[in-house]
Amino acid sequence: MDLAESTPSTRAALDAARGTVELETQGLAALRDALDGDLGLAFERAVDAIRTVQEKNGRLIVTGMGKSGHIGRKIAATLASTGTPAYFVHPGEASHGDLGMIRDEDAVLALSWSGEAPELSDICSYCIRFSIPLVAITSGEDSALGRAATLPLVLPRQPEACPNGLAPTTSTTMQLAMGDALAVALLSMKGFSAQDFRRFHPGGKLGSKLRKARDLMHAAPGIPLVRDDARLSDAIMEMTSKRFGVTGVVDEAGHLVGVITDGDLRRTFAGRFEDRAVAEVMTRKPRTMPPDTIATELVAAINDAGITTLFIVEDRRPVGIVHVHDLLRAGVI
Repeated sequence: MDLAESTPSTRAALDAARGTVELETQGLAALRDALDGDLGLAFERAVDAIRTVQEKNGRLIVTGMGKSGHIGRKIAATLASTGTPAYFVHPGEASHGDLGMIRDEDAVLALSWSGEAPELSDICSYCIRFSIPLVAITSGEDSALGRAATLPLVLPRQPEACPNGLAPTTSTTMQLAMGDALAVALLSMKGFSAQDFRRFHPGGKLGSKLRKARDLMHAAPGIPLVRDDARLSDAIMEMTSKRFGVTGVVDEAGHLVGVITDGDLRRTFAGRFEDRAVAEVMTRKPRTMPPDTIATELVAAINDAGITTLFIVEDRRPVGIVHVHDLLRAGVI
């Protein structure tokens, strides 16, 4: 529907949507600015505390009630998937036995915008009793949670996007952003790599993008290769039989020294071109990648070089070949 033809009700809905996004954006801006002050110092201390716990094989237990609990579950999942062992404990279940899941070497991350959720009282008391670090994400500095926390992350108060000022909207957006900030800070400090990331994300589109070249490549005897003293007629036969539109050229030691593509053949088409030596025609110093290259880097290399195939090389010797169609079939692109 054309916006010019919108009805009063749909225009009101759009106004509400824009207002919601604007208020939540303002909340995030306030959070960003607060990190330049006391919140930033508290954030650094919280990251150090969580790192210390992790180094001692402790975990980060995340908890929260209501909408804060839903945000806490997502934060725990993000932390766990980025190398910080974490899981969510419901505060109600904690009061009925699940406190036993929290070990002395763990830390707790509790979320409550007001800081006055009564369901958190037993977890707070447990942390105080057993000297378990308690990080709080709250806007209530003088609240029950704010006072109980050893490391309070006090977020700036901002109006909810709900017209009644009641439904958690801006507040949950800010809590989620703070949780993401903790996860990213922790993974950055520990040097968490894309290879590490793949261990926790083997499935789906993300898993496909993190697969390695060795998982996607065609290995011997399917690699099109000719010696550098072969004739172009030999290269044409190899290209035709392997159907990659390219052949690698190797020297006596088996090192890849060049490639010949369909384009190279077209550019040399004249007279008895098939009798020419491949070394005269080949493209030297072709673009190659090692077997442990992740799929997204293969895509970037192919796009950057404007080619359709990549030879996978180890110790200068070709061990495989990847075509752009292999990446398409794998769901990488």
